[in-house]
Amino acid sequence: MGTGQAVVVYGAYGHTGRFVVAHLRERGFVPLLSGRDAAALGALADSFPGADVRPASVGDPASLDRALSGAAAVINCAGPFAATAAPVIEAALRAGIPYVDVAAEIEANADTFAHFAERAREAGVAVVPAMAFFGGLGDLLITAAMDEWTDADEAHIAYGLSSWHPTAGTRAAGAVSRERRGGRRVRYAGGRLEYRTDELPRLKWDFPEPLGTRAVVGEFSMADIVTVPSHLSVPEVHSYMTAEAAGDVVAPDTPAPAAPAVDAADAADAADGRGRSDQTFLVEAVVRRGGDERRAVARGQDIYAVTAPLAVEAVSRLLTGDARSPGVASAAAAFDAPDFLHALAPHVSWDLYR
Repeated sequence: MGTGQAVVVYGAYGHTGRFVVAHLRERGFVPLLSGRDAAALGALADSFPGADVRPASVGDPASLDRALSGAAAVINCAGPFAATAAPVIEAALRAGIPYVDVAAEIEANADTFAHFAERAREAGVAVVPAMAFFGGLGDLLITAAMDEWTDADEAHIAYGLSSWHPTAGTRAAGAVSRERRGGRRVRYAGGRLEYRTDELPRLKWDFPEPLGTRAVVGEFSMADIVTVPSHLSVPEVHSYMTAEAAGDVVAPDTPAPAAPAVDAADAADAADGRGRSDQTFLVEAVVRRGGDERRAVARGQDIYAVTAPLAVEAVSRLLTGDARSPGVASAAAAFDAPDFLHALAPHVSWDLYR
């Protein structure tokens, strides 16, 4: 549990940020509310009497320094991360405190590894990008499935989402990524990011029950194609998304999810007492080497809500020294994967299959 340590949540008023703030409080930390929109911060603070509100802009380094002053760590929940990650990391390096973000943007995560690996290591500061449902969870599952293997021929991550109501942040991040790629799609093959203009493949995936065989969109690349290869010798990393959820997230008329609850009264009107939506997920991670195959499967509810325990558990471990050496590292490079996954109960249940 937290010991009253202060943790800045940048983008605290966003959909995922609100879950992170609530979970920090649940774990005994003191969230410091920060972000670009002072009015939105003030409205969020009304739900948390006495909360410290610290407006800051990524275009104003001094304001970021003030926001991080006296904090033990920072969690960046403000996308698009192509715009926010580097400035907030810079501020964390100046403050000498751990940085965690929930970025799903492939290029933004690749930039973090490319531009900050040496500087963060020299500064003795831990930087953990993509500590979220996309990027972090898949990396943990693949690493847990590999166990003592130091390399594999291929890794596959299949996302079985019951639906996907994208937040405004998800849509904005997607638009930024498409612009950066010039409309192309991206995959990780042959040991590198590969940009393509052909159509995404349509396939079938045999999920464990209760999903069973489902139509999926193949090479539906998420942040896993950055996090997994960052520390594992796997030249092929491919991900898949259930066709229904893939259709939801690209459809312009799919409504956003209801705002997460910030107190018990709000939570009573949500799908459960934690304010989560009724979206469910099953993630199957498969690694193959030669003729051998290993799998790990995770189940849970609400991909945005589950990002909060992922990010907060990471901060907790960083602050207690239960992490590997400083520098830029993915979830499973920074932490022991099976132990971390066990710590996510009751938010995520998971199993290994050999």
